[in-house]
Formats: sequence, C-alpha cells, structure tokens
Amino acid sequence: MNKRSNHEELNPGELRDETLVIHADDGVTNDGTVAPAIYYSATFRAQDAAEFADMAGTPRHPRYYTRYGNPVHERLKKVMAELEGTETALVTGSGMGAIATTLLALVSAGDHVIAQTRHYMSTAKIMDEMLPRFGVEVTVVEQADVTAFATAIRPNTKLIMVESPANPTLVVTDLAAVVELARPRGIIVVADNTFASPINQRPHDLGVDVIVHSATKYLGGHHDLTAGVICTNEELAERIWHTHISVGSVLSPMDAWLLLRGLRTLPMRIERINTNALALAEFLEAQPQIERVYYPGLPSHPQHELAKRQMRGFGAVIAFAIKGGYDATQRFVSALKLSSNAVSLGGVDSLVVHTAAMWEGVMNEEQMRTAGIPSNFVRYSVGIEHIDDLKADVLQALQVV
Repeated sequence: MNKRSNHEELNPGELRDETLVIHADDGVTNDGTVAPAIYYSATFRAQDAAEFADMAGTPRHPRYYTRYGNPVHERLKKVMAELEGTETALVTGSGMGAIATTLLALVSAGDHVIAQTRHYMSTAKIMDEMLPRFGVEVTVVEQADVTAFATAIRPNTKLIMVESPANPTLVVTDLAAVVELARPRGIIVVADNTFASPINQRPHDLGVDVIVHSATKYLGGHHDLTAGVICTNEELAERIWHTHISVGSVLSPMDAWLLLRGLRTLPMRIERINTNALALAEFLEAQPQIERVYYPGLPSHPQHELAKRQMRGFGAVIAFAIKGGYDATQRFVSALKLSSNAVSLGGVDSLVVHTAAMWEGVMNEEQMRTAGIPSNFVRYSVGIEHIDDLKADVLQALQVV
C-alpha cells in the first residue's frame, strides 16, 4: 500500500494550519478521489431495512438526507473543527443561518441574553426584534467594557453573544474576560469569529463554547458562495443540529465544495491580507483627508494591546472616517477604481462600502447611533492585490474629496 494513502495515521492536532487545510479531511469519505467529489444527491440509498433504521436514527448521518448531512459537509466539518480547535462542527446555508440556528437552539422563553452594542446588523436585529418576540430578554452592553458584561448578568442569563472585532467599527471584545464571567455561572458564550478567521484568532482557546462564521467571507475567500459554520463540542452540536434540521438552513453540495476548495488556501490568503491591510491602514493615517482610522493592528487603536494578546493577525477590514461628511464620503467611494463598491469582505479582491449608506436601509437612526456608525464612515476590505496599487488607487480617490 502507498503510505501516503493511509491518512488515518495523521494526527491533525500536530499539524500547522497550512497543512491542516489540505489534510484534515483525508480519509473522511474514502472514495479514492484526490480532489473532493461533489455529492449531488438529496437522499442516499440504504442496503436493507436495518441499515435504513440506523441511518434514520443517527444524528448528523452523512449519507441519509442532505438536510441532515452530506459527505462534502463531513469533510468541511473536519477541517473547520481542526482549525478552530473544537470537537466538531456544523455547516449551514449562510452565516446568519449559523447565528440564528445557534441562538434559537440554546435559549428559550424566560431566558436572558447579553449582546454587544456593535454586532453585524442582522445579528443586532435578532437581538432587538426576534428574540424578544419569543419571550427572551436581551441586554445590550458596551463590549469594550468588561464590567458592563458583569453588571448585566442575571440569574436567568443563559447566553452571551460576542463578536470581535465587531462589524463595522472594529471594536475588540476581551474574550477571555467574558468567559471568566460566564463559565462559573454556566452561561454559554457564543463568538462570531467572522472578522478574524480561525487563522487570526481562536476563541475556543480562550474558553468560548460556540464559534460561528459567515463562511461567505474569509473561509470561502472568492465571493462565490454563501455558507455558515458552527464550531463547538459534541453536546452543544447535538442540541444545535436538532434545531438546524427543523429550521432548514441547508448548505448546498456545490457551495460546500466551493467552501472546501477555498479553505485550502486560507492561511496563504490571510497572510497576504494581514500584511496589505496593516500597510494600507498606516498609509491612510498619514493622509490629510482622513479624519480617523480604525484598525486593531494600529497602535492608535484604543484596544491595540488587547488585540495583540488574543489575535495572531488583524484581518482585512479597515474602517475610517472621511473629512467632509456624507457627500465627501460618497465621492471617495465612487472614485475608487480597484475596490468594488460591494458588500461582504475577506475575499481575494478588495471591496468597499460607505457604511452609513449600507446600514441605513436596515437600521434606524437610533440603532446606527448605538452601533457607532457616523455618516462619513467607510469599511474597506483589503484583498490580495499588490499594496502599491491599492495605495495609489486610494490616493487618487482622496483627491476628489
């Protein structure tokens, strides 16, 4: 036998990220393919009645019905669990599918949830509108203040939802401190790790119970899929999965395959993106048309030291404010040539949005003030283009401000 085919001998825990993304799922499907196959089947045949009963009664069975699982899902779950350092993972049809399913699975009427003032806008709407409709109380706190989390805890607090760095303001939450408050009280901590990626930050290493991702962003990396991931332990995964199959946020086999392919290059892409983003953030700070730059990798960021403690890199997203207000910001964004004016982040090509223009469609003025989104705010997701070209493009756009 070719020794390279005996993948069961590999110990993923001993492998570095660059190797994990290539080999963590070796042997999962045992179909002999080098490139993963796409299992385009909604349902799977049992050999006899006994096997069917076993398939039907096994949670997360990969060859029963694709809403329950799929062989491509199994490969994805293995890679993501290894990257985040958790026991297992689940995959969903979108990042919000992952977040909504997790929250609905882990809280009930009469429970209390603590959330941040700054979350992805759809997460914020779940906290503001959906959970209260189902009898779940939500307290929103300033995530930069650990004492605010402590003060908000009640006897019926069941879950704390954090996001760090937060979208779109890049405020950093002290994950270890929140876990220290929650764990003795049996409170589940859920962290949205989308803005960092598991290459830059591993919340589970700091004690976080559940890690969720919009895999549409860094994990896929090419703006060509929609997916979500939930990384956690076996017990919580079982609870979340039972809600997942009822909610039905299913990841298609094609998007699962695209996501698996995107993960193969994740460490390399993140390394380039981290370097580009820090260089562009430093460049922006030196421009007279810029009012302020928000990037955790800059010493000027108020939580730079915390970011250095809990992150290995600082990610693609830079937020900055343009002098001249809303109209000047619109002119700047419109003048950029290399960065597409489009939502999302973490891909190979740079994207930019006028944050106030994007958020005002789904948030009212009070919600935008609470989230700290001024009218001249720009969110720039740096890609893997050459940094000198990105700087030149930003510079020419600033000339029209």
